[in-house]
Amino acid sequence: MEIDGLKIQIVQKNIKNLYIRVYPPNGEIRLVCPRQLDNDTIRQLIMAKIDWIRKKRAKFLAQPRKIDYQYISGEKHYFKGDRLILKVIYHQTSPKVIIEGSQLSLYVRFGSICEQREQVLLAWYRQQLKAELPQIIAKWEQVIGVKINDWRIKKMKTRWGTCNIQARRIWLNLELIKQPAHCLEYVVVHELVHLLERKHNARFWQYMTQFMPNWQQYQRELNHHSLC
Repeated sequence: MEIDGLKIQIVQKNIKNLYIRVYPPNGEIRLVCPRQLDNDTIRQLIMAKIDWIRKKRAKFLAQPRKIDYQYISGEKHYFKGDRLILKVIYHQTSPKVIIEGSQLSLYVRFGSICEQREQVLLAWYRQQLKAELPQIIAKWEQVIGVKINDWRIKKMKTRWGTCNIQARRIWLNLELIKQPAHCLEYVVVHELVHLLERKHNARFWQYMTQFMPNWQQYQRELNHHSLC
């Protein structure tokens, strides 16, 4: 059954009560209910819990999946939605990162260990994201009609972004530089909209639809490309 843009699996059993579950990692929704309930009643019951369902689902979708990298040649790494093959090149001069076609060339000093290779690449990712954000944030501040005091980047394990409403500051996950541009913009819009509505309630999602009609598609895509 599809309700308010969400696909929900309905399981009817010989039971007295009903319960709704949202499952990680993709936020799949399942309702188990008595056999005698008709579709209209089921829809009404789901709509009564729709804000809770969206909040729970958003929490799962916001959790990047972890990949253990060794930062060695042949690994697949991502940049702005493109999959690149890592090539580690040892040399004598300062570390650097260069994209050459479909190859991500990581230049490091001889004897560099995994953690050092990782830090070189993360520093480059941070530099690239830092260069992207000012224009994106300024664009959506104007569209949404809000203004933040500050934005910062950090590597987060469970969220793509957060918003400190009181300080009017947003934090964005460093991993977003690996995602397609529209996914990065989706997270920026999501956090800016929190300045209009604190909670993930119906009003919040109405704002999201108003400012970014395809936000659900971008959210699904971001989850699919979770490569942390």
